[in-house]
Amino acid sequence: MSKKLTPRAEDYSRWYNELVVRADLAEQSGVRGCMVIKPYGYAIWEKMHDYLDRRFKETGHQNAYFPIFIPKSYFSKEAHHVDGFAKECAVVTHYRLKNAEDGSGIVVDPEARLEEELIVRPTSETIIWDTYRRWIHSYRDLPILVNQWANVVRWEMRTRLFLRTAEFLWQEGHTAHATKEEAIEEARKMLDVYADFAENVMAVPVIKGYKTPTERFAGAEETYCIEAMMQDGKALQAGTSHFLGQNFAKAFDVQYVNKEGKLEYVWATSWGVSTRLMGALIMAHSDNNGLVLPPKLAPIQVVMVPIYKTPEQLAEICARFGAIAAELRDKGISVKIDDRDNVRPGFKFAEYELKGVPVRLAMGGRDLENGTIELVRRDTLEKQTVSQEGLVERIEGLMAEIQENIYKKALAYRESMITKVDTWEEFKRVLDEKGGFLSAHWDGTVETEVAIKEATKATIRCIPVDAVDEEGVCVFSGRPSHRRVLFARSY
Repeated sequence: MSKKLTPRAEDYSRWYNELVVRADLAEQSGVRGCMVIKPYGYAIWEKMHDYLDRRFKETGHQNAYFPIFIPKSYFSKEAHHVDGFAKECAVVTHYRLKNAEDGSGIVVDPEARLEEELIVRPTSETIIWDTYRRWIHSYRDLPILVNQWANVVRWEMRTRLFLRTAEFLWQEGHTAHATKEEAIEEARKMLDVYADFAENVMAVPVIKGYKTPTERFAGAEETYCIEAMMQDGKALQAGTSHFLGQNFAKAFDVQYVNKEGKLEYVWATSWGVSTRLMGALIMAHSDNNGLVLPPKLAPIQVVMVPIYKTPEQLAEICARFGAIAAELRDKGISVKIDDRDNVRPGFKFAEYELKGVPVRLAMGGRDLENGTIELVRRDTLEKQTVSQEGLVERIEGLMAEIQENIYKKALAYRESMITKVDTWEEFKRVLDEKGGFLSAHWDGTVETEVAIKEATKATIRCIPVDAVDEEGVCVFSGRPSHRRVLFARSY
C-alpha cells in the first residue's frame, strides 16, 4: 500500500478526502462538483438503499418515478419554495446542438430554444404535486404514500465528495393526507425510521429535533431532523422530514371531496436522506488506518487471506477457507477469499484495514496443522489466534459485538461533545476550543439567530424533541428564554 493517511489530528479535511479516494469509495469526475461513486462505495450505498427501501415498504409506501425536468412555471407557484432553491438551480434552455459553420466544433443551436425553460430537479415537490392534482379527487384516493429513489442537482459552489456535490443520489418521500393530524403523524413516523436506521444500522447516534423557522425546508410548516456529531466536533444533518401543511396543495390546487361532500385542500409531507449519509458513516467511525464499517453496512464482512509457500499449500488453505466461507454465507455473512498471488499478505492486510472490513482471517501452514486461524477485528485492531472449531459461531457473535461496540464508542464521544453554556464568552470559548453541540438558551428571535451565525458560524442545529422547559436568559441577547437549543458548526 502507499503511504499512510494524513492523521485526523493534523488535517481532518485532508484525512477525509484522502480516505474517500484511497478506500475506493468515490473520486472527482470530469464534471465540476460531481463525483464518480466507485463499486465499493456504491455497494455500501446499496446496503443503505435496501434497508431503507424495505422499511419504507413496511410502513405502507410504494416506489414511483417522476421526471428529472421541471417546468420553470411550476416553481413560480410556491414563492417560498422557489426562494429556497433559486440560487442552486440548473436550467435547460435549448434542446439541440449543431456543427459550427466555421468548423470549430459543436455549438448550441440558437433556433432550438425551449418555449419554457426546464429546471433540473433540486427536489420534486412541484412536479409531484402537479401530478397529485390528477390523482386526487375524493377522500377515497387518500392517503397517497409514495417514495422516489433518484438523483438531484443543486449547483453547489464549494463541493466535497459525498457531503456536498452538485449532483447526488437520494430518496424523497412525498405523501398526501386527508387531515393535518395524519400528515404530522406521517412526518414524525418517517423521522423515527431515519433515526432507527442511523443508530441501529449505521451505528451513528443522532438527536431528533425541530428546525427553527429560518432553518426549515423551503415551503414547510415544520421540519423535523436528525443531527449527528462528527469526530472533528462538527454536526451533520443526517436526515429531514417535513410537514408541508397545505402549501403545495393550494399552490397546485389539489383538493378532494370529503365524506360530507365538501371540497378540502390536501395535507402533505416530504422526507429524504441522501448519499451524504456516506460522509456521516466515514466521519463518525473511521480512524487513521482507514474506514471502520459497522458490519450491517460492510460489503465484505469477513476477508480471508491465505499465507502459503507452495501452490499445493495455497490450494489446501483455500479449500479449508472455502468450507468455512460456505458456513458463514449460510449464516448471511458476506465473505471474500483473497487468493491473489501478485501481492503479498501484508499488502492485503493494509488494504482491508483501509477498507474497513470488520473481520480479517489469516491462515498459514502451521494453522492448517494445528487447526487454528488468526482473527483480527477492525474496530479494535485486536489480533488473536483461535481454534477453527466453533469459528463460524464465534464470527456470527462477533458481528453483533462489533456493531454494538462501534455504536457505543460513537455515543460516548457524542455525549462528551454536548456542553451546557450560559454566557456569550463561554459560548465562543467552547465553540473554538472544543466544538461539538452547545446547549444554550436562545430568545427565539431570528435577529439573535442570525447574529450568532454571523459572529461564530454556528447555527441552531435543532430544538431537541425531548427539550425540557427551563427558564433562563439568552446567551447572546440576555433576553428571557424558556428552553435550551443545540448550536454547532456544521457540514
